[in-house]
Order: sequence, then structure tokens, then C-alpha cells
Amino acid sequence: MKILMINSFNYMRGGAERCFIDLTDLLTAHGHEVIPFCMSHERNRPSPYASYFVSYVDFPSLLNGNDSRLKNTFTAFERVVYNREARQNVERLIADTKPDIAHVHGIAHEISPSILPALKKAGVPVVQTLHDYKLLCPNTNFVAQEAVCERCKGHRYYNVVRYQCKRDSTAASVLAAVETTVHKIMQIYEHNVDLFISPSAFLKQKVAEFGIKNPVINIPNFINVKEIQPCFEPDNYFLFFGRLVNTKGVMTLLKAMEQVKRSHLYIAGTGDLEQSLRQYAEERGITNVTFLGFVHTEKLIPLIQKAAFTVVPSEWYENYSMSVLESLAAGKPIVGANIGGIPEQVNDGYNGLLFEPGNVAQLAEKINYLLDNPDEAVKMGQNSRRQVETINHPETHYQQTMQVYSSLLK
Repeated sequence: MKILMINSFNYMRGGAERCFIDLTDLLTAHGHEVIPFCMSHERNRPSPYASYFVSYVDFPSLLNGNDSRLKNTFTAFERVVYNREARQNVERLIADTKPDIAHVHGIAHEISPSILPALKKAGVPVVQTLHDYKLLCPNTNFVAQEAVCERCKGHRYYNVVRYQCKRDSTAASVLAAVETTVHKIMQIYEHNVDLFISPSAFLKQKVAEFGIKNPVINIPNFINVKEIQPCFEPDNYFLFFGRLVNTKGVMTLLKAMEQVKRSHLYIAGTGDLEQSLRQYAEERGITNVTFLGFVHTEKLIPLIQKAAFTVVPSEWYENYSMSVLESLAAGKPIVGANIGGIPEQVNDGYNGLLFEPGNVAQLAEKINYLLDNPDEAVKMGQNSRRQVETINHPETHYQQTMQVYSSLLK
């Protein structure tokens, strides 16, 4: 099968790019011809189709807070709302390669959905994997002022400007509101995407709640289980790894540590909250916490493997957490917040424990329970590995994806 695989970035940058690249490699390994269409970038993986890629644009530089120049705002507007270059380039690519199907991932901003009508016109079936909430929320993550927000439900996109959701910037927020409004008026996703793939049942439910009628199928993300071996003989520490921002619940975790005395917490990651976290720990005399800063993947995986368990205290709607997937693969039980897609990955009492998001006392209780019951924690970790070897195995994902493709090619 000849598959046109579309994503803004063609290098490891975040969770969406990891899924895009891993799926590209998985399909290629099964003998399919995968044709990437992305934005040009010096870090991109080599591709014989790079000449078709969309020209590079750095949006953070274009929209730098509220001091954006008007010219830059118009440039960003043209790229975000309807990128003519992207449409023209993908039309050439379709004509030259004649793909059987297109699988779209993240295209907002750098590519834009201008490519979707071109695919439809050419008769190419379109599948899109939803890696975030962009289809429903102008800010992509259902977060405003560092808290969960659904104010834009019912097409009330002016709220993104009212609360300056996009990088606390008027220019960026106006652009996000206009972009989403125009795309909704055009019904550009609804009219041109044949089927959406949602990694979590939670996101699938949200799509229905927001009134989108397109078919949505739930296919969990996968992870290469051979690359992360489980470890069931942990050291005396547990781990948080991720961005240090309020929505990740790290301050809640740090406050819970005042009630945890018998083990040590390692915090791997950086972010806007780092200084506040360090200051809080110092002022409150919390000595059993170590901030590791940014940890590269080759050092992070062994850190996960030797942990007694990991903590995912998120206070926003995680879709399908790659951090949880990595923990599952390493055979770790997980203390996770009962929010978004996390409870789909963490089965309370089976491979971890759930707590109410933001509840310090409950989080401390769950942590202390695993510390008091190390044998049970190991059994939960073994269940984690069993789960990832079935639900999140590459071959499981491949078969599910091929069923989707085949259903659209009948």
C-alpha cells in the first residue's frame, strides 16, 4: 500500500512526532511505501520527497508575546488559516506519487488544513489521528490560566482572546480564535476527513460532545516493547518525569511529599515552575526530593526501570500519555491522577493507583500505600508489562491501523 503520511515535523520533537515517526517505521517494516509530507527543517529525517515539503516558519518568533509586528501577524495568519503553498505542494505530490490513502497527524499552524480539500478532490481517503484537542479547543489542550477549561464549547471561540489562552499573548490568541472560527465555518475537517483515530476513549467522547459527527475509532498509541525491558527489582526511589508546569500537577506532588518520609522522589524535567518548586522544597524542609533537571532519553529509561513506581499527577486532560506508556513498558506501577485518558492506562488496583487530581492528601496516601506494600507494587508492575505487551504492542497497533485503511479503500 502507498501511504501519504502527513505531519508538520519530521523529527523527534514531542509525542505527536514520536507517534508519526514510529508509525512510519512500522508501516515501512511491513513492506508499505510511506511518503512523508512535512515542513522543511534542518533536523528532519532524510527523505526523497523533501522537495515537496512546506517552507519553514518559526511561529514562536513570528508571534512573540504582545509585541508582534503587524506584518508578522499577517504572515502567521496566512500560514495558519489556509496555507496555499501547502495545498499546491501536496497537489504536486499526489499527482506524482498517486497514494492509496493519506494519514494525517498534526498539521495546525505549519501546514494547515488547506491540504484536506486537495486530498478530497483527488479522491484520496483521509484518516487523521488526534494527538491533542485542536479540533475542539483553539489552545489545543483545554487549558486556560493554568486550569482545565471548556469555555469555547458551543463555538464560543472569543474566550481564547478573553483569557489570552495562547501563550498569554493577545496576538497569538486572536490568531487562534480566528483560525478555529474560519475552519469551523468552512467545516474543513468535517467535510474532508473520512475518519478520525483517537488514542483515548476520553478524546473520542469529547469529539462527540462537541458535536462532530465524523466516525471516530479508538486506537491506543503503541510503544516498541523490545526497546524498554522491565525491571522488577527496584531501588528505593520513585519518579516523576515531564515538564515542570502547573498543569502537570508537580506542585501537588511536592506538597504530598511532606507526608512521605520513607523513600526518595526524583523529579526529572525542566519548566517554568522549576524555581518555585525548588524554593518550596527548601522553605518547607523537604529533603527527600532531588531535582535532576533535563535528563536525556538514554539516561531516563534506566531511571524509570530502577524506580519503585512512577507518579503522573496531571491536572489537565492528558490524552494518551507517553510517560505512562514508558512506565508500563518498564514494568512500573503508576500513581496517576483520575483525569482525561490516564484511567484508561492505569487500572486502579491492577497496575497502579488512581487519585483525585489536585488532592494532596489522597496522593500522599497512594504513594505511602505502595511504599508500605512493595510486593504488591511489584505485582502491579508485572501487570503493567502484561498490559503494554497486548494493548500497546506494535503488531496490535499495526493490525488495527490496517483495518481502518482497508475499511476506507473498499
